[in-house]
Amino acid sequence: MPQVTAEIWVPVPPETAFAVSQTTGEVRLSWDPFIRHQRLIDAERPGKDVHTFTRARVGPSMVSRYVSYRPPTSVGMTMEQGPWFFASFGGGWRFTPEERDGVAGTRAVWKYTWAGRPAWLSPVADRVGRALLGREIRARIAAFARACEDPAVLAAI
Repeated sequence: MPQVTAEIWVPVPPETAFAVSQTTGEVRLSWDPFIRHQRLIDAERPGKDVHTFTRARVGPSMVSRYVSYRPPTSVGMTMEQGPWFFASFGGGWRFTPEERDGVAGTRAVWKYTWAGRPAWLSPVADRVGRALLGREIRARIAAFARACEDPAVLAAI
């Protein structure tokens, strides 16, 4: 299965980085360039087996389910309903304590994997998917890093 990965270091502890990554509503919309709309379907807070509806800024929407939720270290999701061109889609975000230049912080690594359809188109679609999703995930994780230093976002968590 093809995958894209992005990583960044943020000068906040894993608990804060994880909390920023799991913001919802207006707070999430204020920093996350990937989404146009997002809401939890069957719970008030994120957690294992909770479903989320997400409409991407570029148009497609998806219902996903948290398959893991382990604050402050990791979160994983899988697509349950989504765009016709994905046979499957999943993602995982990891948060690891890491010091840089004497500053305590967190290394965030976000990885997405997918299978496209129709399968016969995969040799071309996988390359296009890596390029497009790679660009989106790099922009998204950079925005996440800015949010980890935004006083309004930090006050909301």
